[in-house]
Amino acid sequence: MSDPSLQKICVYCGSGAGGNPAYAEGARRLGQIFAEAGIGLVYGGGCIGLMGEIARSVLEHGGHVTGIIPTFLTEREVMLKDVQELIVVDDMHQRKHLMFDKSDAFVALPGGLGTLEELVEQLTWSQLGRHEKPIVLADIENFWSPLLALFKHMQEDGFIRQGLELKVEVVDDVERILPTIRANLKPRPERAEEAAIDIKF
Repeated sequence: MSDPSLQKICVYCGSGAGGNPAYAEGARRLGQIFAEAGIGLVYGGGCIGLMGEIARSVLEHGGHVTGIIPTFLTEREVMLKDVQELIVVDDMHQRKHLMFDKSDAFVALPGGLGTLEELVEQLTWSQLGRHEKPIVLADIENFWSPLLALFKHMQEDGFIRQGLELKVEVVDDVERILPTIRANLKPRPERAEEAAIDIKF
């Protein structure tokens, strides 16, 4: 039976494949896991790199994909037109706002500056109490270890203070992503109140 509190998960990831084949393998496996669990994917709308890997995997296994892409990236990231729901927006702000609205949780696979920026924005909003949706960092082959070290450095230097701790779960295996999200979901009534907040990006 599907969980009404967990219908769609947003995945941030690279428009490149990276240098380690484990990244693409992880993206494909995660897509299969989502599809088999009846959970829709919300992602950046491209068909190249890890974005393309996870989206095609969800589709190949009978799952639902929502792609959200700004007009200026439709050619650069090679828009994937085979998804069930494709939304072309004017700019990055609209893209990120829609990705937030349509998702019950967030996952960051390996990626570049865009992935990092999207992840950190969600972490910041969570830190400031603007949402309570689970955030999971998929540290495949220790990809995110330098970032985790930076977070620790920020905390030790007093920039991440007590009461403002980062609310992020770190896993090293995509098999653990869904159980981790489910363990950190808030009950539905609280999530309904959360949805009423007008998030401004």
